[in-house]
Amino acid sequence: MGHLGFSYVGLIFLLMLTIPNLIWIRHQPKGYDSQSENKILLIFERVGQVLVTCTALIFSDFNLRPWSAWTLWLIAAVILMLMYEGWWVRYFRSQKTLRDFYSSFCGVPVAGATLPVIAFLLLGIYGKVVWLLISVVILGIGHIGIHLQHRKEIY
Repeated sequence: MGHLGFSYVGLIFLLMLTIPNLIWIRHQPKGYDSQSENKILLIFERVGQVLVTCTALIFSDFNLRPWSAWTLWLIAAVILMLMYEGWWVRYFRSQKTLRDFYSSFCGVPVAGATLPVIAFLLLGIYGKVVWLLISVVILGIGHIGIHLQHRKEIY
C-alpha cells in the first residue's frame, strides 16, 4: 500500500512536470481557449492533479532501492519523462500552434498529456503504491480526455 515518507523521486518527477508548464504559461499556442473544456473532464483533471501531487511526494516507496526487476518500471518511467521533456523542447522551438501543442511525439498521441500520465502510472507500479495508480487513472481520464477533445476540434 505504501510507506509514508518523503519521495525525492516523486519531487523530481513533479519538477519535470511543473517547470515546462510554468514556462508554457507565457508561450501558449495561438488560439488556445480552455473555456470550452468539458466540465466533468476538468473535475477529473483537477482532482487527479492534487491526488498525484500529494501521493508522489508522501510515499517513500518511489525512492531508489537496490536493483531488482522492479527497477525496470522506474527506468521506463524515467524514459517517458525524458520523452516528455523532449516533447516540450520541440513545442517551445515550434511555431506554438494548437497542432504543435496537441501533437504526437515518437508515436505517442497527445504526448503532452499522455507521456507524463503513463510515466506516473509506471512510477506507481515501481513503488507498488495503489494510491498513485488510482490517482493517475483519475488524472488521465481528465487530462488526456481534455487534450483529445481539443485535438478533435482542430483536426
